[in-house]
Amino acid sequence: MTETEPTPTALFVCVHNAGRSQMAAGFLRELSGGAVEVRSAGSMPAEQINPTAVAAMQEVGIDITAEVPKVLTTDAVRDSDVVITMGCGDACPVFPGKRYEDWELDDPAGQGIDAVRPIRDDIEQRIRGLLDSLGIQPVR
Repeated sequence: MTETEPTPTALFVCVHNAGRSQMAAGFLRELSGGAVEVRSAGSMPAEQINPTAVAAMQEVGIDITAEVPKVLTTDAVRDSDVVITMGCGDACPVFPGKRYEDWELDDPAGQGIDAVRPIRDDIEQRIRGLLDSLGIQPVR
């Protein structure tokens, strides 16, 4: 096969783009080994990423400290193959031919590390399922 498949693009959306969506993006970046272009955004981005989410991800060897919450744009949705909302009720523009999913996840905002770990682990399992559905083998 001489023609290469285009790299799939995934967009994770949550209101503040500070916890769930950032953890999901971190897992997908890490586990896909670059085989998926990863984006995350929110309708009302926070000032910074939730420090407890950062700590929970560091426990599994994924560093998201350099990430910053970003505003959701119509272009980001249009340019993504898979759009995943994080159970936060955020409304996304709908474009034909896109795959939309809503992952019902507890909000880590204001939670301690013991409450955030199960959310993180749930997100990791969902990311592994997403990779499988895209036909991409996780790198770890």
